[in-house]
Amino acid sequence: MDYELSLLAVSALLAAGLVGGFINTLAGGGSMLTLPALMMLGMPADLANATNRIGVLLQSVTGVRGFREAGRLDSGAVMPVLMPSLAGALVGALAASVLPVWLLKPTLLSCMVGMALVMLIFPTAVAPPRGTRARTLREQPLAGAGIFLAGLYGGFVQAGVGFILIAALAGGLRYDLVRTNALKLVCTGAFSLVALIVFAVQGQVLWIPGLILALGMVVGAMISVRFAITVPQSTLKWILFVMVSATCGAALFF
Repeated sequence: MDYELSLLAVSALLAAGLVGGFINTLAGGGSMLTLPALMMLGMPADLANATNRIGVLLQSVTGVRGFREAGRLDSGAVMPVLMPSLAGALVGALAASVLPVWLLKPTLLSCMVGMALVMLIFPTAVAPPRGTRARTLREQPLAGAGIFLAGLYGGFVQAGVGFILIAALAGGLRYDLVRTNALKLVCTGAFSLVALIVFAVQGQVLWIPGLILALGMVVGAMISVRFAITVPQSTLKWILFVMVSATCGAALFF
C-alpha cells in the first residue's frame, strides 16, 4: 500500500497514540482514536486493525511494567487469566484475517450499552468497595468464560475490548479498578501479540506508521499508570463510565 507520512500525519499519529494509550491503560476505548488516525493515511479497515496492534502491544507492556513496579499487579493471577484470553485471541485473530470487521459492531455496541447501564444502576458491579476480596477463576468459572470472549473479541478487533475485560476482572473476580487495569493490560498485551503475529503472516501490518503510533501510545501509558495509582477509585469509575458512554456513541455513528 502507498501512503505519505507528512509532518501533519506523523503529528496526528503521535497525538492520537498519546491520548489512546492513556485511555486504554486507564479504562478502554483508545482504539476509537487510533484506528481513525491510521485510516486517515488511506489504510482500509483491515490493515488499520492489524497495524494498530503494534501500539496496543507496546502500550500494554509499558503499562504492565509500571503497575508491577508500583506493586499493583497480582502476579499469581497472571497465568490463570492469560490462558483463556490467549485461546480466544487465537480464534478471533484467525477469524479477523478472513472476515469483515463490521460483523462484531453489534456485539460491541450491545456490550457497551449493557455495561453503561450496569454502572449507573449497580455502581459496585465493576468498582468493588475497598477491602473486597478478589476471587479466583475456580471460584468464579463464568469470569473465565468472559475472559475467553474478551480474547475472542480482542483477537478480532481491538476497539472496546478493555471494557469487556474490566467487566470480567472487576465484575467477576472483584478486583479493584487499579489491579483490574494491570491484569487487563496483561491480557491485551498477550492477545495483541498473538493477533499481530497472525496479521503479520498475512501481510496486513504496516510497520512504520504502526511504530510511530506506538511511540505516542507508550508515552500515554506511562502517564496513565502514574495517574491511576494516585487518584481515588471513584475517579477511575467515572472515567470508565465516560469512556463506555463515548464508545457507545462512536459505535452508533461509525
